[in-house]
Amino acid sequence: MTYKAIILVGGPSRGTRFRPLSLNVPKPLFPVAGHPIIWHHLEALSKVKDLKEVMLIGFFEDSVMTRFLEDAARDFPKMNVRYLREYQALGTAGGLYHFRDEILRGDPQQLFVLNADVACSFPLNDMMQFHNKHRGLCTILGTKVARENANKFGCLVAKPDSNEVLHYVEKPESFISDLISCGIYLFDCAVFNEMKKAMLNKTTNVDQDPYQAQDDKLRLEQDLFRPLAESKKLYVYVTTGFWKQIKTAGSAVPANALYLEQYSKTSPDRLAKNNIDGKGPEIVGHVYIHPTATVDPRSKIGPNVTIGPRAFIGKGVRIRDSIILDNAEIKSNSCVLHSIIGWDSKVGNWARVEGTPTENYSTTITENGVKVQSITILAKEVIVKDEIIIRNCIVLPHKELKNSFHNEILM
Repeated sequence: MTYKAIILVGGPSRGTRFRPLSLNVPKPLFPVAGHPIIWHHLEALSKVKDLKEVMLIGFFEDSVMTRFLEDAARDFPKMNVRYLREYQALGTAGGLYHFRDEILRGDPQQLFVLNADVACSFPLNDMMQFHNKHRGLCTILGTKVARENANKFGCLVAKPDSNEVLHYVEKPESFISDLISCGIYLFDCAVFNEMKKAMLNKTTNVDQDPYQAQDDKLRLEQDLFRPLAESKKLYVYVTTGFWKQIKTAGSAVPANALYLEQYSKTSPDRLAKNNIDGKGPEIVGHVYIHPTATVDPRSKIGPNVTIGPRAFIGKGVRIRDSIILDNAEIKSNSCVLHSIIGWDSKVGNWARVEGTPTENYSTTITENGVKVQSITILAKEVIVKDEIIIRNCIVLPHKELKNSFHNEILM
């Protein structure tokens, strides 16, 4: 049996909740645990036997993906990774249907579809084994979440014995189930016939009701999963591994921690270690340091820290639960906690940059006109002067902070 995979990467009109980081890099290419978000998708897909081709579908300019495709060809030489650009946003199923001839070239039997904005343990082989035991057209990867967070996602009601999905509702107004979709799917390629029916159904509904708003997008969640469930062709594989949606810029920090923890089990050689002679920096927990970064041996790093290319970390610096991006500089005796330090940004001597970790799935930045507690984010080329405290702030690019700030969005 042969497989293909699609990663839905979206486009430039989206990602507004990922600002200010998405002002400089598309969200799917933002580095988490040392690699772009969708690099982790490719790594998981590379472990699926007989999967030889991965297509990225979105509406970014072709040039945006060029560098990533070159890196992917080097890192995953056994997979052909390419980008298919939509002429406009077509919806999560619309892009698949638009490029159906290209997807079906070579006669694959099954198709993985992954949303770009998730961090996950990606149990794709287990999912595949489950899928091949039932007679449905689609298997959704599902997970359990807290009851109060469930209505922020697509909710599923499934038979306990077979995991056949009886009911699917996208972001219900009231509680349906604590079992949600992870945004990762495995389809039989016969599903394109169901997409055709869904497309015709949308057209028919508009023709019958001229007052209905024209909607030319075809969505997996709203237009496909409900009829599949009604026809008993939809199943859910419930994962016990980790899963995290990456919507806001701050959500990259807990996603970073999850991937670093996974490295400790699957690729421990990627993580920094304490030197036996005690001459290196003190490493606490899971830490990734890019080989080109400079870290003073008198600093203390971790847990859950990624330090990017050519970053400089001075003596006496303390960093935990943070992402330090390319060419950032953290000067002596400074402290960075629960934060993202942007590209080419500088944190002065004895400064403190601190955020507030959040465990819920809210994408709200302000409430009643006041900024809510969150990860602190310094965008590109932000300068924090010596002995300044920046706490629970979001700072847009090219700012020089000479005073301390708390709970603000600095534009």
